[in-house]
Amino acid sequence: MEENKRIMNFRPEIKILDATLRDGGLVNNFYFTDEFVRDLYKANVKAGVDYMEFGYKASKEIFDVDKFGKWKFCNEDDIRDIVGDNVSDLKISIMADVGRCDYKNDIVNRSDSAVDMVRVATYINTMPAAIEMIEDANRKGYETTCNIMAISNANETDIDIALEMLGKSCVDGIYIVDSYGSIYPEQMRVIADKYVEVGEKYGKEIGIHAHNNQQLAFANTIESVSRGVNFLDATMSSMGRGAGNCAMELLLGFLKNPKYNLFPVLQFIEKHIVKLQQEGVVWGYDIPYLLTGRLNQHPSAAIDFTKEKRKDYSEFYQWLLERE
Repeated sequence: MEENKRIMNFRPEIKILDATLRDGGLVNNFYFTDEFVRDLYKANVKAGVDYMEFGYKASKEIFDVDKFGKWKFCNEDDIRDIVGDNVSDLKISIMADVGRCDYKNDIVNRSDSAVDMVRVATYINTMPAAIEMIEDANRKGYETTCNIMAISNANETDIDIALEMLGKSCVDGIYIVDSYGSIYPEQMRVIADKYVEVGEKYGKEIGIHAHNNQQLAFANTIESVSRGVNFLDATMSSMGRGAGNCAMELLLGFLKNPKYNLFPVLQFIEKHIVKLQQEGVVWGYDIPYLLTGRLNQHPSAAIDFTKEKRKDYSEFYQWLLERE
């Protein structure tokens, strides 16, 4: 009964983050037109979305700026060109990957930035470095989250230790991340309970970032909502790496908060997402992603399979089984 209340009732604590530029940028190497980004920003404002992630704060010493669009690096001037002083209620976020970001130099003080929140992405084994990045961002005045990636491949004891480390840190939020799209709703229920327990103990928000390899990104997102998770990632038409993410249009259509408005999202999809698909940009559920998700494997092999336009699914499945 309590679960139904959490799903059916209006919960002002719920916040939506649009990750289209960041996760979607992995599909097209972040080559979005300024019109696309500006219209996405305006659509999110009109739709009542709470946060918009503009991309990564990647190191230019590690990544060649000539091989990626500007949202791989999120320069302050580029963000300002889109949002100006951002007088809206929408907050701006960026993601910083452990080991792939010169955060001490590239992330400036919040008072000099258009960004409101820094999301630190880490694997279990780099948690100390992640906490160092979180502390740096906190000192600079940002809201912070930690996105623990690939938890389906992590040892449960290690997850417990990581959650305790984050609970005792200055981080504002902790994200469940189903990187491989391999988690089922009944598993998500248990995971969400674990994270929420830590969140309640230490006063942290809990979020979810789901992938759609088995067409469960939306199901896992609303399952986590029923367990008390409040920060929800979504992308326009599921645009994201490989099979993509929880669809913004599904999530807005489901949530009961009257401030959320589906219509601007549909307008944006009609104008921009359909065009990208017609131009040959590929993402979304497909058999290769189902197979890597089912086997709890990184989708890189499925991405390569899809790019090669192969259809020998059974042979691919056999190859995946043999390499386990």
